[in-house]
Amino acid sequence: MSTQQNTPDSSPAPRLEPAKPSRITLVAGLTALEGAALAIGGIYMLVMGLLGHPESPQQAEMGGLTLIVLAAIPLAAARGLLRRRSWSRGPALITQIIALPVVWTLLRSQGVLIPAGIVLAAVTLTALYQLVRPTTVEALGIRRPGTTPEG
Repeated sequence: MSTQQNTPDSSPAPRLEPAKPSRITLVAGLTALEGAALAIGGIYMLVMGLLGHPESPQQAEMGGLTLIVLAAIPLAAARGLLRRRSWSRGPALITQIIALPVVWTLLRSQGVLIPAGIVLAAVTLTALYQLVRPTTVEALGIRRPGTTPEG
């Protein structure tokens, strides 16, 4: 004779979160790409300031450190977006808005900077569009002004 009883599992059912929309993953990836580009550019400037022969080593080093620190903003925003944190939309939007003048400058330059400007424009405009879509706002749990929380 078995001592096990056929009782229903009394543990609460795990709360299932809705699946993460692909647009959130896309915008997080684009924002992380921008952050990684800033970090790589900063590391390059820092190394060239230390090992190279720039006109102003101090300016190259400080510029490199500044870019590395600024890279933390889009990287943190990308991580927050992947975790569907509502606060992450603000830094991600700011990153895209700040990238627009950089796009303009690159597109008005010459040589290899023009294709770089085209790529940055595509990344920035795609991310900006995805961040302002109502479905993205809803997926991040951001309420519209004048609405009350449910529950």
